[in-house]
Amino acid sequence: MPPATSLPATFDPALARGAANAIHVCLRLQSHERMTIIADRACAEIAAALVAEVEKTGAPYHVFLLEDYGPRPHRDMPRAILDDLARSQVSLYACITQTGELRTRMQMMDVINPHRIRHGHMVNINQQIMLEGMCADFLAVDALSQKLIEKCRRAKRVTCRTAAGTDYVAELSPTLKWVKTSGLITPEKWGNLPGGEIFTSPFNSNGRFVVDGVVGDYLCQKYGDIGRTPLTIDIKDNRIAGLSCANKELLEEFDRYCHTDENSDRIGEFAIGTNLACTHIIGHILQDEKLPGIHIAFGHPYSEHTGQPWKSTTHIDCVGRFFDIWLDDEQVMAKGKFLI
Repeated sequence: MPPATSLPATFDPALARGAANAIHVCLRLQSHERMTIIADRACAEIAAALVAEVEKTGAPYHVFLLEDYGPRPHRDMPRAILDDLARSQVSLYACITQTGELRTRMQMMDVINPHRIRHGHMVNINQQIMLEGMCADFLAVDALSQKLIEKCRRAKRVTCRTAAGTDYVAELSPTLKWVKTSGLITPEKWGNLPGGEIFTSPFNSNGRFVVDGVVGDYLCQKYGDIGRTPLTIDIKDNRIAGLSCANKELLEEFDRYCHTDENSDRIGEFAIGTNLACTHIIGHILQDEKLPGIHIAFGHPYSEHTGQPWKSTTHIDCVGRFFDIWLDDEQVMAKGKFLI
């Protein structure tokens, strides 16, 4: 075992509101429950703010820093962390992603899902996100998300358009479930924090999707806001049919990522962001995918929740800006603003 993890003795008090939201509102940690917190050195100050709120509840907890278990990136999540996680009812992951570590997070989910752990996923969390998206009124976000998901569950298609050139239609199936991750986390579904989205896996989709916000996974850290060099994706029968981008390095990396396995170029997720505290692209996928609007993801379709029968070892989100959205013939968003 590595030495006991030490976190900073102090932290910026501005982090307290977002940390309180995470522990008391989103995860609703109770004194009789046990909690596992997985962090890294880059997020140690945020972890300290979260621990301060955990200690207010009196709940027992254990903090792990990934670097205590050897140099990163890790190929596998350390066994000691997975074993501790299996004994907890609540957990948080607050780390900066590194190339090749998606596998470790999937291993973590292989423990979280069957144990029905209330898990907050804070991938690439930073101070700006703690001060913006994590300070949302998550009860209001949940109410909006519930109203929207009820409409989506009745719809057969979603049409998405933007001034940047997106013209894309997702076909829905009643056999593929819509999932709400509004920030109020339940044993049924872990959620990203900050929360604020509803998602499904599309039965089929076609058209053009212009990514003028951000792309996900480790590419987000490298490229940030790509509004000046958008990535244009042509989609046919739910798979990438063509790619173009003025940033050739981004184009090549995205294309390579989406050819990792047989389903890496297949749309696994179709989502609508609902966090009203997110008002602009900041260059970080954790918050930007919650921006009111559409994001899609190529790769793993969260099949354990959506019911999609196929899987992938990759998952990369693609976020656009200022959407017009129709559910069948009902317009529910205009230029990024909800109409419901």
